[in-house]
Amino acid sequence: MPHERINGILIYYECYGDATEKGDIVFLHHGMGCTKIWKDICPAFLKKGYRLLMYDRRGYGRSEAGQGFMDFYVSDRFRTESVEEMHCLISAMGIKRFHIIGQCEGGVVGADYAARHPDQVESMVISSTQCFSRVPMVEKNASHFPMAFAELDVELRQKMTEWHGERAEVLFNQFRRFGGAYGTGIFDLRPVLSSVRCPTLVLYPDRSSIFEVEQGVAMYRSLPQGELAVLPKCGHNTYQYRPEEYVRTALDFFARHEDLAQETPEMTGMSCLAVKAPLAG
Repeated sequence: MPHERINGILIYYECYGDATEKGDIVFLHHGMGCTKIWKDICPAFLKKGYRLLMYDRRGYGRSEAGQGFMDFYVSDRFRTESVEEMHCLISAMGIKRFHIIGQCEGGVVGADYAARHPDQVESMVISSTQCFSRVPMVEKNASHFPMAFAELDVELRQKMTEWHGERAEVLFNQFRRFGGAYGTGIFDLRPVLSSVRCPTLVLYPDRSSIFEVEQGVAMYRSLPQGELAVLPKCGHNTYQYRPEEYVRTALDFFARHEDLAQETPEMTGMSCLAVKAPLAG
């Protein structure tokens, strides 16, 4: 399995396709997931000629957690080091400019990255990501995730175990209590969003059990080049509940902004075939 050592920690990644004129897409998983959440989404983007990079952030999936992960997870270092981790991996892959698709907490990482490295991000799709909170995230999480791992239904426990292996119970109980990229206190992404210069599509469900759809509107209004699409009768995990609309909306967005990539043709000269097996969970 392909890993890249970043700051002493082995980060698991998957890369599909060759360098093409369509360019690269970096996929950023949500705060309880890993690369496996994309298994039903990625083939459509690959078929359209994009090269795909996805990875498990530190502590998730098949990436190492490293010493002191639980403290790191709730620290002020989480967001800045998540951006650094992403930058190191992209640099190792030889990718110069790319698109981002970020789901929920992955959207926070994507926004932070786009604000810090505006010369690298062509465009971005952010789905089901919170814009701001009115109460500390610890309180919000307590109301939305009341059950510990042992209290979950069998199917969800099995999914978490498939994603994170033997660490699933410890990780889930950490994830449900704290926010990771969302932090533990009051969260507000709007100051970062105002610095995101690339075209950005906010893709939001109208029936999320976690964030109300008005969060998507607030995010859209905070972006200099924001667009908004709302998926009807859709739950929080948009990629799972409405995969066809998810893909179609994102591809349409990328197509409408592909002229930006043509203005900066130095995508990359490196072929990326680290994983040759079919996309599967």
